[in-house]
Amino acid sequence: MNTPRDLRRRIRSVSSTAQITKAMQMVAASKMRRAQQAALAGRPFVQMIYRIQREATTRVREFTHPLLEVRPVGKRAVVLIAADKGLCGALNSNLFRLASGFDSDTTLFITAGRKAAQFIARTRRRLHAEFSYADNPHFAEASAIAALARDLFVKREVDEVRVIATRFVNTLTQTPLCLEFLPVGEIRSLKLPGARLEEELAGDMIEAIFEPSPEFVLSYLLSKYLDIYMYQVLLNAKASELSARMVSMKNATDNAESLIRGLKLEYNKLRQGNITRELLEIAGGQAE
Repeated sequence: MNTPRDLRRRIRSVSSTAQITKAMQMVAASKMRRAQQAALAGRPFVQMIYRIQREATTRVREFTHPLLEVRPVGKRAVVLIAADKGLCGALNSNLFRLASGFDSDTTLFITAGRKAAQFIARTRRRLHAEFSYADNPHFAEASAIAALARDLFVKREVDEVRVIATRFVNTLTQTPLCLEFLPVGEIRSLKLPGARLEEELAGDMIEAIFEPSPEFVLSYLLSKYLDIYMYQVLLNAKASELSARMVSMKNATDNAESLIRGLKLEYNKLRQGNITRELLEIAGGQAE
């Protein structure tokens, strides 16, 4: 049976934990707002560049490029984007579950975030490169990851590149996804609202003029498109991480406060019982 001293000690301990989780909740909430705004603000631009890329490559039928080459998959690269820290619910474990589905013998990993690199090392998978990205991801960070993936694909070290990351939906919902990254012609998971279907593009007879040449314009466009795509993935990943951490810390704070209320109730009952027993003992002694 708990003594009053034990209950007071537990109440102090849980109260200290609640203060920590509350502070972490507030910090995550302040960062979360900026990350969510950045992720949502970038979506219209990504949708536009996606439509431009799809329409341009469809209009120029004879255009070929190494990034468009579809070949049998012998080896693949996976860009695994996870959080730098824990305390964000099941966000990291959901991503790692997707990563575990790839054959470790034919897959090499490019990681972004410390938790991703730790998972690859722990499961003894092949880590090709490790990147970090800030709470406010920079375009240069995304460009470096995309450039490495392009080099691996163009040099035929891998036959396809996929991205495992979290898509930010709202504060309470973050969806882990496995997205196709290379070859560009195989990207199907990025079918964005407003993008025209392949059949519509094929039937469009409007002539498009490219200056200085279709090859120059489309080569430049494909490279920038992949950089922007990776940047949007990082923005979504960071918004998802901070949102999940804020919700997780709020739940922890609520649970701690609920536990404190229960402990205080138990303490007050025990204290009241002790007082009642002492009063009865005093009354009994006087009666004697």
